[in-house]
Amino acid sequence: MWKLREVHLTGRQRRELEELRDRSPRIDVRERASAVLKVADGQAPFAVAQRGLLKPRKPDTVYAWLDRYAAEGIDGLLNHRQGGNQRRPFRRTGGLLGATATRPR
Repeated sequence: MWKLREVHLTGRQRRELEELRDRSPRIDVRERASAVLKVADGQAPFAVAQRGLLKPRKPDTVYAWLDRYAAEGIDGLLNHRQGGNQRRPFRRTGGLLGATATRPR
């Protein structure tokens, strides 16, 4: 028999998560805080992953967010950024988009 994953929040924790969800400049942090709040409100993590976020996520992703929040609190949601190519930082070329660049011959 499966046991539904539960998250129990104090009033202070709920306010902190709501603040992150509503005002964080980082969309990934807003999404993670929203997921934790939804699970705390009684939704199943699987359902939150499939239908409750900006885009469908793997259930394991939501479970990982819950584990990090349980272990590290707010810091667990703020850290552990994922995705993107970490080897090549964005470089500003200074030119206009769509402008043709001159190539050395």
